[in-house]
Amino acid sequence: MTDSKDNLKDFEKSLQNLEKIVSKMESGELGLEESLAQFEEGIKLARNCQDTLTNAEFRVEQLIEKNGLQQTIPFEDLDEN
Repeated sequence: MTDSKDNLKDFEKSLQNLEKIVSKMESGELGLEESLAQFEEGIKLARNCQDTLTNAEFRVEQLIEKNGLQQTIPFEDLDEN
């Protein structure tokens, strides 16, 4: 369970850092080199967040299968209900 909590903290920290980068870049106060460095860091953080979400989705699907539920609903379809 600790690993799961650590992953959540890492995800939240990555998301917060990504939001800070977006704010800095939107401010227009960064030079070209700093903008590129921030963009590169933002890409890394976004990939990290996406990997975490993909792993969470996989875990949910495994839990559903393990508990004998017959039907899964893709996350994309949840907004439509």
